[in-house]
Amino acid sequence: MFRKVFIGILFLSCFSTATMAQDKIIDQIVAVVGSNIILKSDIESMYIQQQAQGIVSDGDMKCEILEDFLVEKLLLAEAELDTNIIVSDSQINQNLDQRMQYFVQHLGSEKAVENYFKKPITQIKADLEEVIRNQSLTGQMQGKIVDKVQVTPAEVRYHYRNLKKEEIPVIEPQVEYAQITLFPPIALEEENRIKARLREFKKRVEDGENFATLAVLYSEGPSAVNGGELGYMGRAQLDPNYAASAFNLKGDRISNVVKSEFGYHIIQLVDRKGEQVNSRHIILKPKATPEAMEEAYNRLDSLANFIRKEDLSFSDAALRYSFDKNSRNSGGVVINPNTMSTKWRKEELDPDVSKVLDKLKINEISEPFKTIDDKQRTVYKIVKLINRTEKHRANMQEDYQMLNDIYLQKKQEEALDEWISEQQAKTYISIDDSYINCNFKFKGWIK
Repeated sequence: MFRKVFIGILFLSCFSTATMAQDKIIDQIVAVVGSNIILKSDIESMYIQQQAQGIVSDGDMKCEILEDFLVEKLLLAEAELDTNIIVSDSQINQNLDQRMQYFVQHLGSEKAVENYFKKPITQIKADLEEVIRNQSLTGQMQGKIVDKVQVTPAEVRYHYRNLKKEEIPVIEPQVEYAQITLFPPIALEEENRIKARLREFKKRVEDGENFATLAVLYSEGPSAVNGGELGYMGRAQLDPNYAASAFNLKGDRISNVVKSEFGYHIIQLVDRKGEQVNSRHIILKPKATPEAMEEAYNRLDSLANFIRKEDLSFSDAALRYSFDKNSRNSGGVVINPNTMSTKWRKEELDPDVSKVLDKLKINEISEPFKTIDDKQRTVYKIVKLINRTEKHRANMQEDYQMLNDIYLQKKQEEALDEWISEQQAKTYISIDDSYINCNFKFKGWIK
């Protein structure tokens, strides 16, 4: 429970620090941990934020918030003494840019962000810098405490056997599946048409037209509504070809036509901060002809028949013919990016894939179907249902990894609890008398 609450306090504090200045709360120091203080405004602000999030508590919420801050300051005090825990300015700036991008995306514009927080962007950033630094320090310290905690298979089995039936987690229905993906071939004439169109847009911008306006009118990507602007991103967040071009741009120059996994682009640099660029682009996607679509369908249909006749295994066919680089090297087996396992809950699946899998028996191969891949391209797929599990109580045979993770988290929380209790005894802690009757989880706060 503490782990979840602490993560929540780190997330919400990016809002609370920035918003508190607009509230009429007279500050006072309510606690001191080492050399770090906790203000009444910290408690009140977090209380407001949790109420806004619909968070409820059976106990005294302000006491619980104070204890979360006390733990945070305890971690911070130790992190500041550890010379191996470092937060660089570049880390802070990168995190700051990500926070600001998050605010802009959710509130609509920088102006809307300023209106919401009732202060200029520069002041919001200044308010957040210390918050981000402290979060990084405490996060690293918490990671260091639990880093060496491990569990063995014997421990997992023992823990599982000693769980009461109602304590064994319920596993929702899950499937495992494999896929083979084919792209309809794109004619050279179509690719040349797309590139010529983008070169025309580039010339129009160079002749004085507004890039963002053309992006709104013609770009075929989701960023079109924002004038093609993507926001600050590092190289790893961008297609390699796109990144190479965007990071080499100077001033407001427009790139030549760039081919990526998503389509063809022209790119304009908006701003660069360290190892992140904010760019805008116009993307056009070549379209396959109806004949090419039929060709892809027939090719995949023939491949499926070969597999059904056992002339070729599904895994070999995926390795040889599938266009999806994420699954072909694993014999077509699709990994869930949320869990890095092969198991998928229904709500995690692409709706087109889910609908097809619902009709299959285990080891059955589907007919080819048209869908959209993760790069927003039209593709044809066949899928094979590898396994389906119904809703059930977790067991060691089917759900060992999940049970392992649950027990590991339990041991990590126990290690963190033990560390907190030890540090309480070694650290100067003072709490205002107004919180003296709080029913804290850790009893060592009051001395």
